[in-house]
Amino acid sequence: MNVQYDVLHKAPTAEEYVHLRVAAGLSPKSLQAAEKGMENSIFAVTLRTSSQLIGMGRIIGDGGCFYQIVDIAVEPGYQGRGLGKVIMSELTAYLNDHAPEGAYVSLLADVPADKLYKQFGFDYTQPKSVGMYRRY
Repeated sequence: MNVQYDVLHKAPTAEEYVHLRVAAGLSPKSLQAAEKGMENSIFAVTLRTSSQLIGMGRIIGDGGCFYQIVDIAVEPGYQGRGLGKVIMSELTAYLNDHAPEGAYVSLLADVPADKLYKQFGFDYTQPKSVGMYRRY
């Protein structure tokens, strides 16, 4: 089934963001944190049917040396239709146009989404380095 959607280069509202993260199986975030995060995105892409948010992705970082792709999420009823690839294509196009030579672009991949990211030139950092994190 084909789905008609609009691609927008605009962050979702904080409420939409919080909802879609949980719906897509990502960790929950507070509304306060989401409001600040959306304001500080370098670039964001949203996929919408009418006015409903069905997919999103963002780029965060310092805008020069380091970029990180985050929040790749698709509403469960729309998963498996190539929308993650659409989101990654938009984010990659932005980076191709704006990231300076030598910029380091990273992401944390949940399995099996790592296969999607490999299609866009991402590779595993191990064994030279491993991802680490700390939650507050």
